[in-house]
Amino acid sequence: MTPTTRAWLQMHFCVILWGFTAILGRTITLPALPLVWLRMVVVTVAVLLIPGFWKGLSRIPPRLILIYAGIGALVTAHWITFYSAIKIANASVAATCMGLTPVFVALVEPFLAKRRFDVRELFFGVAIVPGVALVVGGTPTGMRIGIAVGILSALFAALFSILNKFFVLDADAITVTGLEMVVGAAGLAFVSPHIWPTRHDAVLILILAVGCTLVPYALSLVALRHLSAFSAALAVNMEPVYAIVLAILLLGEQRELTLAFYAGVAIIMGVVFSHRR
Repeated sequence: MTPTTRAWLQMHFCVILWGFTAILGRTITLPALPLVWLRMVVVTVAVLLIPGFWKGLSRIPPRLILIYAGIGALVTAHWITFYSAIKIANASVAATCMGLTPVFVALVEPFLAKRRFDVRELFFGVAIVPGVALVVGGTPTGMRIGIAVGILSALFAALFSILNKFFVLDADAITVTGLEMVVGAAGLAFVSPHIWPTRHDAVLILILAVGCTLVPYALSLVALRHLSAFSAALAVNMEPVYAIVLAILLLGEQRELTLAFYAGVAIIMGVVFSHRR
């Protein structure tokens, strides 16, 4: 198995775990802001207890620490908007909006990387748009604000995935994860309402933080060393598919889905699996 193939499989394993985040976000009763804050607090505590974090931190120059801190702010913005979209609309719709991530990557990465547009990447990114449009058309009109917030979340996801790709080679994955989580947890501590979760919510937040955040986030950073940001973003587009299946099985959201919704998901799946590099 080549390193690229292994990295591609690792990324899809991460995406399966991320697919559960939408389900957990819908199940947890806390509002989006305290939910994200507690998630990042738990991840931060877990990372700080890993000896490798401190060892890796001692090797990072101050300039990179500031860069990872900035990326952490984008991750925080992505999570807040993502969970807000879940609360406003539902898990399936919010996750499906992430299908626009590669479109934003195709448009933004050339500017950040100072290179020409890749026509093929732009084509595959645009090819996802009809799928997302069909998915949106298959949802109630009352979810339109949630869709808009979900699209904004996709933009933030594109930005931090591009930047992580640029700088992930320069530090240990666990250390990078820790730095980005610390920034989010510290920043939200000043703005998030400090709501104490119920026992049920506390257990789900723990699962969300460790099983669906720390493990896949660090593993995805390792995989990014062998994948382009665009390929990684396309793999992440399987998250809506996994989230939709889980939402049907666990939340019964099929009552809100139409044939157009499923047609859109089929387009997204086709684009994802037709582009590997």
